[in-house]
Amino acid sequence: MSEQTLIRFSVDKNLRREVAGIYKSLGLDLHTALRMFLVQSKIERGLPFSVKLPEPSRAEAWEAFMELRRQAADVPEMSLEEINKEIAEARSERRRQA
Repeated sequence: MSEQTLIRFSVDKNLRREVAGIYKSLGLDLHTALRMFLVQSKIERGLPFSVKLPEPSRAEAWEAFMELRRQAADVPEMSLEEINKEIAEARSERRRQA
């Protein structure tokens, strides 16, 4: 058997109790479940599950859109000539930096 090492970390007592109960219902103790996590991490060469931010709700997306509209209301109107002038200046600046 390979050399063993001790890993210690703190976790919320209620979280530990709840998760230990879940693993117990699966026939596992907490230590075995954590070892399984580490082995799967090795196999996956990363976290053994997908990690991403949740998609914003429709209400959150709508609120973000409305906030952008409020911000845009303070932007002064520009004529087509002013817009084209800004574009030309930005392109000239980009060419100078290249």
